[in-house]
Amino acid sequence: MWKLLKEDIDVVFEQDPAARSYFEVVFTYSGLHAIWGHRLAHFFFKKKLFFIARAISQISRFFTGIEIHPGAVIGRRLFIDHGMGVVVGETCEIGNDVTLYQGVTLGGTGKERGKRHPTLGDHVLVATGAKVLGSITIGENSKVGAGSVVLKDVPPNSTVVGIPGKVVIQDGVRVKKQDLNHQNMPDPVMDKCDGMEMKIAALQREINQLKQDDQRQKEGKPL
Repeated sequence: MWKLLKEDIDVVFEQDPAARSYFEVVFTYSGLHAIWGHRLAHFFFKKKLFFIARAISQISRFFTGIEIHPGAVIGRRLFIDHGMGVVVGETCEIGNDVTLYQGVTLGGTGKERGKRHPTLGDHVLVATGAKVLGSITIGENSKVGAGSVVLKDVPPNSTVVGIPGKVVIQDGVRVKKQDLNHQNMPDPVMDKCDGMEMKIAALQREINQLKQDDQRQKEGKPL
């Protein structure tokens, strides 16, 4: 147990350059507190003491702003950075050395039974505000871009961005030419508006042509 606790602390120093001392990390890092609270809640969940498990998880949520269902299975050295708003569902499975940023949701897509939350392989990174939904698998060493919504399986060693999420890099090879900077993420609303403007322009041209044809007919001119 002590080795596991030390791993949880050490990974903070590895991932966060702002971490200055063990005292600071142990007493002020909400992501670390949420992980420790989950380990305790998960212990009671496995003992089928569901009310106690949920009570612990809700207390942890109140103090940390991070909601992890006690049924979720979490591997070693999970790092939650600025974790406010992180949600991890009941049947979610998280591998080792995974990083989650604020606002990440590992959730379901409805009221289906059984496995309904994502599985994250080892060394996965899920960036700010990303939503990974449904019983899908994010392969090891993969990255999910900020603000993405992932609804399908992601192969290992991939980078996925957009709404819905699409693989743009796999095994170090660019699948689709695209800038992966967060400020240049795909904007589906703007794309839709651009498409509507093109259709409106085409309809306007057709209307103008019909008006011209009608005017020619009235004047007795050939079309």
